[in-house]
Amino acid sequence: EGLDLSFGVLGRLISVPLKNTMSRLALALCLASAAAFVGPSAAPKATSALKAVEEFEVGVQPPAGFFDPLNYCEDQPESFARRRAVERKHGRISMVAITGVLVHNAQIEFPGYLSKSADLKFSDVPDGLNGFFSIPGAGIAQILLFCGLVELAWWPANNYSGDYGVGFFGTSYEGEEKTKKLNAEMANGRLAMLGIFGNMVAEAQTGQTLGEQMGAGNMIPF
Repeated sequence: EGLDLSFGVLGRLISVPLKNTMSRLALALCLASAAAFVGPSAAPKATSALKAVEEFEVGVQPPAGFFDPLNYCEDQPESFARRRAVERKHGRISMVAITGVLVHNAQIEFPGYLSKSADLKFSDVPDGLNGFFSIPGAGIAQILLFCGLVELAWWPANNYSGDYGVGFFGTSYEGEEKTKKLNAEMANGRLAMLGIFGNMVAEAQTGQTLGEQMGAGNMIPF
């Protein structure tokens, strides 16, 4: 929950009416850094809604520990369940996204046509963000329809536990092993959110895809 709450803090800070974007960013970074010195607080007692998914145990990892500087978990425990579900979902989507970026930039693509009528092959789709705009409108509609089907019926978003009975490649875990796997998923999801966000920002700033930046040795942060 540390990353999820940290983004909530930064969101509130960035909404402050400052003169320009750089001023907002500087203030957010300074206060976020100061928050890093706040010691880990003790996890509050889980409510009945949270006990089933053990959300106060998942994601509590060093060095931050149980990081809740604004006491959201004590003040708004029920809304925290939704925030955690959103964090988990964004982490899963980001893991898929960053994997897709790495695979596509490695020139690994599906064979055949993305759109036969448009004479568009998968290999014709450019790497990076520009690739999205080369997909025909009908293809975009199919993607949105599929996402809606998953969100509403197949793996419904109102299941805050995130457990859809499929296990990890068909393998189910219980007890400490399950908590360990959930912690690994949460940590990887948080890193993936930072990774895909950083990739998009770098591409927008440099005009180069990840592969082009690596090829040119342009991997500096600024």
